[in-house]
Amino acid sequence: MSRRSFPLNAVDAFLKTARHLNLTHAAKELCLTQGAVSRKIAALEAWFGFPLFERHARGLRLSPQGSALLPELQSAFEHLLTVAEQARAQQTVVRLKAPTCAMRWLIPRLLQVEREQPELQIALTTTTDHNVNFKTESYDAAIVFGTHMSAGDLLFEEALTPVISPLRAGAELESLTFLHPTRDKTDWSLWLAKQALSPKAMLKNQHFDTMDLAITAAIQGLGIAIADETLVEEDVRAGRLTRPFETSIKTGASYRLVLRESHSQDNGLAAFRSCLLNQD
Repeated sequence: MSRRSFPLNAVDAFLKTARHLNLTHAAKELCLTQGAVSRKIAALEAWFGFPLFERHARGLRLSPQGSALLPELQSAFEHLLTVAEQARAQQTVVRLKAPTCAMRWLIPRLLQVEREQPELQIALTTTTDHNVNFKTESYDAAIVFGTHMSAGDLLFEEALTPVISPLRAGAELESLTFLHPTRDKTDWSLWLAKQALSPKAMLKNQHFDTMDLAITAAIQGLGIAIADETLVEEDVRAGRLTRPFETSIKTGASYRLVLRESHSQDNGLAAFRSCLLNQD
């Protein structure tokens, strides 16, 4: 077979399987099915023309040829990864995943990052997913949202408060349409309960898929939204929204910045993290 036909992407499957001597464990580490790992090893064996493993009743063991080949392939693969890591450490592109609900907070800060670190390019992907899995997703950093989280750096804690267009301010609460940031009434119910107000006040309701959409609807005068006070801070300051109640309640949830662990010391990523966290 030609050099170009060498199944390079099967080498990692061989190395993982050689370490575990178990296809199930190797497949789990590679986030593949056991069948996919078997096919990769079979392709590698077909290219070499000899078996890499011997199958027996109690599992796998390396064949004599596989055992002899393992140290050289391991060394070559580690060298390849080192070269790739060094090249990546010099990159200026940071692939960032962030939930759409955080955009009101994030966009002004990305503009500040651009001003302070013009050599950085932030490749932003927005999503309604509040988590990240660096094993299966190709991001360098992510803003995640949830309760009882400790990973990464705290950006801010969620604190809910009602907001409304100044044009609708002063209206009786019961006469307004309640704008919900989710398909249920959880956030509004939580805030009303803390104020000792009855959920029966919510006579008219409109539900949205994200908080950002609910906030936008409130700005346009559709009703009164329940929103995170940090996310609407700029809208309130600019007069697009007003807070009819001064009180806010913490939900126990927070927004945090997490970095891909193996690349957390990359120059570009470290500069992005420092710039984002050190803004007022």
